[in-house]
Amino acid sequence: MTTGQEGTAVAEAVQRRRVTVRGVVQGVGFRPFVHTLATGLGLAGHVANTGEGVVAEVEGPPGAVAAFCDRLAAQAPPLAVVESVDHREVAATGGTGFAILASRAGGAGRTLVPPDTATCSDCLAELADPADRRHCHPFITCTHCGPRFTIVTGLPYDRANTTMARFPMCPDCSREYADPADRRFHAQPVSCHACGPRLRLLVRGARPGGAPRQETGADPVARARRLLADGAVLAVKGLGGYHLACDAENAGAVALLRRRKARGDKPFALMAREVSDVAHLVHVGPQERALLTGTVRPVVLLRRRTGTGPWGGTDGTGGANGTGGPAPRPADAVAPAAPDLGVMLPYTPLHHLLLGLPGDPPGPRLLVMTSGNLAGEPIVTDDAEALERLAPLADAWLAHDRGIHVPCDDSVVRVCDGEVLPVRRSRGYVPSPLELPVPVRASLSVGGDLKNTFCLARGRRAWLSGHVGDMDDLATQTGFERAERQLEAITGVVPEVLAADRHPGYRSGQWARRRAGVRPVLGVQHHHAHVAAAMAEHGLDGSRPVIGVAFDGTGYGDDGAVWGGEVLVADYDGFRRHLQLAYVPLPGGDACVRLPYRTALAHLRAAGIDWADDLPCTAACPGPERRLLARRLERGINCVPASSMGRLFDAVSSLAGVCHRAGYEAQAAVELEAAALAAPGDDAPDGGAPGYTFALRPASPGTGAGDAAGAGGAAGAAELVADPAPLLSAVVADLRAGAGAARIAARFHRAVAGLVRSACAAARERHGVETVALTGGVFANALLSSACAGALRRDGFTVLRHRLVPPNDGGLALGQAVVAARAGAPPAGGRAP
Repeated sequence: MTTGQEGTAVAEAVQRRRVTVRGVVQGVGFRPFVHTLATGLGLAGHVANTGEGVVAEVEGPPGAVAAFCDRLAAQAPPLAVVESVDHREVAATGGTGFAILASRAGGAGRTLVPPDTATCSDCLAELADPADRRHCHPFITCTHCGPRFTIVTGLPYDRANTTMARFPMCPDCSREYADPADRRFHAQPVSCHACGPRLRLLVRGARPGGAPRQETGADPVARARRLLADGAVLAVKGLGGYHLACDAENAGAVALLRRRKARGDKPFALMAREVSDVAHLVHVGPQERALLTGTVRPVVLLRRRTGTGPWGGTDGTGGANGTGGPAPRPADAVAPAAPDLGVMLPYTPLHHLLLGLPGDPPGPRLLVMTSGNLAGEPIVTDDAEALERLAPLADAWLAHDRGIHVPCDDSVVRVCDGEVLPVRRSRGYVPSPLELPVPVRASLSVGGDLKNTFCLARGRRAWLSGHVGDMDDLATQTGFERAERQLEAITGVVPEVLAADRHPGYRSGQWARRRAGVRPVLGVQHHHAHVAAAMAEHGLDGSRPVIGVAFDGTGYGDDGAVWGGEVLVADYDGFRRHLQLAYVPLPGGDACVRLPYRTALAHLRAAGIDWADDLPCTAACPGPERRLLARRLERGINCVPASSMGRLFDAVSSLAGVCHRAGYEAQAAVELEAAALAAPGDDAPDGGAPGYTFALRPASPGTGAGDAAGAGGAAGAAELVADPAPLLSAVVADLRAGAGAARIAARFHRAVAGLVRSACAAARERHGVETVALTGGVFANALLSSACAGALRRDGFTVLRHRLVPPNDGGLALGQAVVAARAGAPPAGGRAP
């Protein structure tokens, strides 16, 4: 072999490839993983974060290079989500060694920022180890856990682009950060006691109106635990905002927090140290346990055990937890009259410290953990703002100096028939994108005004925001703007079109129209968006319609009425209104939401049933108000026509004597579900319910809101109308026969499930559709959802239920995005109806 041939053979034995990895690959230990993989295979080269993802160049024997490319996805770190691995051959350089380079900004795409993640088991072991230098460090983290989304200020994901930029690493942390063999190799939030962040405890001044004073000397966590044990309300700064915390077993502390926050009877969430601290109170199946102990750690709604709930007897049945001591029991006021307890386990080091490490002095074992805000306002994230806005609520503040760049409330989920049902999608899930079944233009969908979330979408990806809240507060609208700017920055989506609910009074829609400029704003009907969201998350491309059962409290209808008891035959392009609940005029509109007895009286009048004094809803309504309501209904004054299933739940709840005044959204329906769960076995939702039926009739030509409100026309008229009058008559008869609220509630749930079954059978016969989507806030009711899904599946339907986004208005924006993608845009600057 000649010298030239030998050189060619050597060149062929070395290959260099440039590899681009896209997905959730920054902030999850991917570069350290690449370094370890490459050096283990004897490859030279380098790796860096860029705006597109992680980019590496590797050089070495072709077999080793191929093995490197193959293992990138298969052996990725646990928090990584690899969406694609692209590689191409480049010229060999003959270099040696493998380096992690400084991150590079720019690039045509955007990498995916990971969600915040609960503290991992390795960090927890160090947290509890007195010999470890991070023993009791409230900000312990590594490449496998800790804050991500809430601290990111820009891309690529490096310490300089997070709120940790202000904390220089100490020599020990710097050594760990630079050591490829260390778990904290290039972990951006890495810190310790020496380099910060740091806690501080401030206590309310002794004089009214006095400024809080910072306590010095004592350990802030130990002092905070003592305050909680003494009955104080504590504002605790978490990952995505402040919580308000108190000892959940202390009835006085719970009542104090409830009174200060003006929360009415809305349930509080609990934080327990371990599952065994609540297992005697609630049912915890394998799926619930996995959610409680996993990396997301949302609030999980857990069904109360028989005898521990408001309709099943006195709270608490005794028992012991895993430590052998008496099991803790929350005060009755934590979740009065609710069928579930919302429970989460600690997800930050600070939470673990508050609940106590082994060997710590006794302290509260169950904490109330509720969002740090006044009712209707967004969660507080800024320290100075916390001292001001939470001053009427808190006795002390456990704060720290690590900034929160974007608010992020706790997620809330439940398990229904073995499947996860999101109630609020936020911390731990956001900003992970959802894959779309159809390509969409770059768009911003602004959602609704209740439980607001918004959605940025482009191509086949959709990014939903965290929970923003109710848009009737200026601070919430400001928070919406801030969150929208941040999500645009990290996704790189520049919206070409906006989508909004058709309700002309929604503040979300008004914001979209103000900010649109020359971009079109497309209006999407509320319940069409609900159905489209269910279709999208199940991967339907819209080529075939579905039967969309969209039950909620309020949605603006095409005829100007309040819709909410709708069965639609829909695809992404449009819908046909197959069935509606009969319109009932609701006097005072929103007042009926707060006063379910008003809704009950309106439904009784529409059904031709007298307001007899022996009916609970009649007794609940003061005489002068009753006479005023009668005049309003007779003359149609300030009466809004509604076909709402949510309002029908309210009406039956009051009629049965369960709930007459609602202090929070859906309280009457929640308590009606709790009552139904306590019914005797022969009145379970799949048992008999004589007389509890809806009258189905074809819609009369021209039937619309005008029939109920004296105006309107036939826009949005349905094919069928479901009249609840026979059902209400049966409820009244049962009341007078002494049936009791639990039996009535169970029979009502069964009747609604029967209506869904009949309506879907009629839609299949008329339109030939075999797939049903159950959507809308009413289907957060697990009892109803399970009964409907079971009956429909027995009838041969394919049933879609939400598993990625909430069925309530928190999922609207996803549906708006896919509907808007198929809608024809009006001229630039125009407005869709």
